[in-house]
Amino acid sequence: MHNQLSKYSLGEQMKPKGKIQTVGIVGCGSIGQQVVLQVANYGMDVVFLDVSKKRIKEIFVSLEEQLDLIIRHWGITASEKRLILSRMKGTTVYSDLHECDIVIETISSRQRGTLIELRREIFKKVENVVREDTVIASNLSTLMISDLASVLKVKDRALGVHFLEPVDKTRIIEVMRCMSTSDKTLETFTRFARMINKRVISIHESPGNISTRILLPVFNEACAVLMEGVASVQDIDDTMKEIMGYNVGPFELADRIGLDKVLKYMDNLYAEYGERKYKASPILKRLVRANFLGKHTGKGFYNYESGKPVSNTISCAIIK
Repeated sequence: MHNQLSKYSLGEQMKPKGKIQTVGIVGCGSIGQQVVLQVANYGMDVVFLDVSKKRIKEIFVSLEEQLDLIIRHWGITASEKRLILSRMKGTTVYSDLHECDIVIETISSRQRGTLIELRREIFKKVENVVREDTVIASNLSTLMISDLASVLKVKDRALGVHFLEPVDKTRIIEVMRCMSTSDKTLETFTRFARMINKRVISIHESPGNISTRILLPVFNEACAVLMEGVASVQDIDDTMKEIMGYNVGPFELADRIGLDKVLKYMDNLYAEYGERKYKASPILKRLVRANFLGKHTGKGFYNYESGKPVSNTISCAIIK
């Protein structure tokens, strides 16, 4: 209990360090909200931008619900919740990002493709309103930061990042620099990562980073074993957890990420590399077509009730 309380306490870990005071988030879906909560929980102000005032209200409702869940698990108090919320500002106007030391684009990754043109437009709009020394980053899974940095006037400020989910429990951030990224930009983001209790894994520019490139073939092979009738969803997950020391198996992890996201990542990397290991399994495609998208829809490789997997029966019609 003590460890759980200290994790969300607003004492020493909440005191801002260094010169990073305000962080901007553009696109506040699932991953964006997790980053907003992480930043505000560790004592920094955060400005999140989304498409409409209605959407801003919906995001605040979702953020409050997530904080209430932490309260129910004795993570924080109601007064601490109010303090965290006071550090957040929602907006639809790019000029409200003008005081940000770091701006991170985290638009929804559920849409098909890499959304490269939309991301470039966001980068240009952000650069028009922030200081010259503001770091502009994009949360990337299958795109290279060079493709976005090319539209900036100050190209050395660009950085690719990849937050691993769930953000409040994972301890690293994959960080990708391109040829133009300056040492100062990387140092600034590394300092920010330490402020939110994360460690930077600095990687050479590559579509897929480390985690995505290694996990996707594992998902595909798990699907192949399932389709061949070698073992059940639960047995495959249990075996992988035992031999690899994971907290979740490949199917439960895919459900947590979202099967539509997993399919998109596979399509993008298959288009990039042309290697069969990234060619999406037929069962994954069938589940997505059936709108069995994982935990957030209540059905995926598992069926979910109150966010918990309760069964793993997949009909023969879907497998065959």
